[in-house]
Amino acid sequence: MSEKDLYKILGVSRSSSQEDIKKAYRKLAAKHHPDKNLDDPHKSAEKFKEVTQAYETLADPKKRQHFDQFGHGDFQGFGGNAGGQSAEGFGDIFDSVFKEFFGGGAAGQQRRGGPQRGSDLMYQLELTLEQAVLGTTVEIQIRVPSACEPCRGKGSQSGSAPTSCTYCHGTGQLRMQQGFFSIQQPCHYCHGQGAIIKDPCKACKGAGRVDKQQKLSVNIPAGVDQGDRLRLSGRGEVGPNGGPAGDLYVEVHLKPHALFQREGRNLNIEIPIPFSVAALGGTVEVPSLKGPLQLKIPAGTQTHKIFKLTGQGISGSQRHHPGDLLCRIVVETPVHLTSEQKNLLEKFAGLSQDSTHHPMEKSWFEKVKKFLSDSLKKS
Repeated sequence: MSEKDLYKILGVSRSSSQEDIKKAYRKLAAKHHPDKNLDDPHKSAEKFKEVTQAYETLADPKKRQHFDQFGHGDFQGFGGNAGGQSAEGFGDIFDSVFKEFFGGGAAGQQRRGGPQRGSDLMYQLELTLEQAVLGTTVEIQIRVPSACEPCRGKGSQSGSAPTSCTYCHGTGQLRMQQGFFSIQQPCHYCHGQGAIIKDPCKACKGAGRVDKQQKLSVNIPAGVDQGDRLRLSGRGEVGPNGGPAGDLYVEVHLKPHALFQREGRNLNIEIPIPFSVAALGGTVEVPSLKGPLQLKIPAGTQTHKIFKLTGQGISGSQRHHPGDLLCRIVVETPVHLTSEQKNLLEKFAGLSQDSTHHPMEKSWFEKVKKFLSDSLKKS
C-alpha cells in the first residue's frame, strides 16, 4: 500500500471531493465484494481489502493531507488508528454496502431457524355474471404446502425439535474477519437455518411441510367485480419451522355473458327490434337478472337509441344505489322478403319521398353538400 497511488486505486483525481471519494468507494466495494465474485473469491477479497484501505486513508482529512505530502500511508505514530475504524463515517459507508446487497448491516442480521410466517397464495376464480352479481358459495380445490402430520411440522422422524447448529451456535450465520472489517455469510452446515435435524422425517424429508390437496368453501358476496380479491386468512402456505400460515387470496374473473356487459353497477344489453316497431312504436320484452321486463318503444325510434330502466342493474350496498339496465336499440333490416313484401316496401318508399319522414338523411346530405362545396373552393 505504501508505494501505490490511492487515488488511482479508487479511480478518482487528487482534486476530488470527499463525497466523490465516498461514491467511488461504494461502487468499487460493491463490484469486488467476495459474495458477488464466487468464481474467484480470494482475488476479489484482496481487491476489496485494497480499495477499503485506500478509502480509509483518503476519507480522513488528516490522513489524506499526510498522503498528499509524503506519498505513502504509513501512519504509525501519526495519531491515527490505522488498524481500526479511523476514517470518519467508515462504519456508515461499510454498512450501506451490506444493506444494498444483503438487506441489512452485519449487526442487523436476523436470527434464522425460528418459526417464520408462510407465503401468501393466489387463486384465480372464474364466476358467471349471475354468481358475481347475486352472490354465491363455491368450492375450490388447491394444493397448499401444509404441516407434515407424521412429524407435526418439526421435520424430525422422532417428532423431537431440531438441535441448535454447533457451527454457527444457532444464528444461521458465520462471521469472517479480515483485518479491520468482517462479513457474515449463511452457515454452510445448517444452510442458514441455525438448526440441524439429525433424524429427518421420511414423509417430508426434514422439510416439515408437504403439499396437500385441499377443498375450500369460498363465500362470494353479492356485487363482486372483475379483479376483486377475497382474502382467506391463514389458508396460505404453512410457515417454516412451525410458523403460522400465510393467507390465500381469491381473485375474481368474470366469464363473458351471452346477453349482458357489465359497466360498474350498470348492465348493458342490445335489443334488436323490427323495422315496423321502430317506425310505429310498440312494446318489447327485455330480459334482466331479476326476470323479464316490458320496454315501451316510441314511434320513430332510431337505431343506437339507449333506453334506461332505472334500478334494474346490479343491486347496490348501503352506500350505493342500484345500477340501471341500459337497453341499446338495434333496428333490424328485414331479409328474405317475399314478392308481396317487396311490392309493399316499394309502394311505401314511393310514398316516403318527403324529407319530413327522413330528417337524419336530409341533415346528412346537407353536410355532404357543404363538404364538397368547401373542397372545390380550396382547390
